[in-house]
Amino acid sequence: MNEEILAALDQLEKEKGIPKDYMIEKITQALLAAYKKNSTGYTDNVFIDGSGSSMRMYVQKEVVEDVITPATEIELSKAREIEPTCQLGDLVSLEMQTSAFSRIAAQTAKQVIIQGMREAERGMVFDRFNSREHEILTGTVLRIEPQSGDMIVRIGSPTDKTEALLASGEQIRGEVYHEGDMIRVYVVEVRRSNRGPQIMVSRTHPGLVKRLFELEVP
Repeated sequence: MNEEILAALDQLEKEKGIPKDYMIEKITQALLAAYKKNSTGYTDNVFIDGSGSSMRMYVQKEVVEDVITPATEIELSKAREIEPTCQLGDLVSLEMQTSAFSRIAAQTAKQVIIQGMREAERGMVFDRFNSREHEILTGTVLRIEPQSGDMIVRIGSPTDKTEALLASGEQIRGEVYHEGDMIRVYVVEVRRSNRGPQIMVSRTHPGLVKRLFELEVP
């Protein structure tokens, strides 16, 4: 199952451009949090190695002469079976059993991947449209809010689902549009929010006229 997670991350990186290392970091954080929550008493020295072909979780224990707290300590004789040169007071890394690690991973990996994808895609959308502030884009009217008159416009490529807000106050008085109409809009501002980037567009901004002249006049 761990190999399948990494294979899925490779596919995400290839298809959506979401860096694998970014997703591994997100998954690592979630797995460690889940592990510590369900394993009270364990040392905080828990880490994950996801650099190879699989993900492995380790817990570090202190080498002691007499074990008082098994969750955080290990006898010298047993520790030397893992690291022959270790001494009292050293920390040795014990790999968790695959079954135990898989149970934790199965509960968190899917949700973390979904959330990580959303965050990464939001960041990519913000970067893409933030660089296009004060430009004219062609969009499609998706819907018109009946009470406020605000319009939601899909901008970008035909397959792009990015939406922008054309507020009623940014519309030209007398213009009438319907769902599905193509429309030119001026990108006023791109804002970050918890729900993803908010793209504010206008049909009345002075920059729209300036850009239109630049497009039309040699």
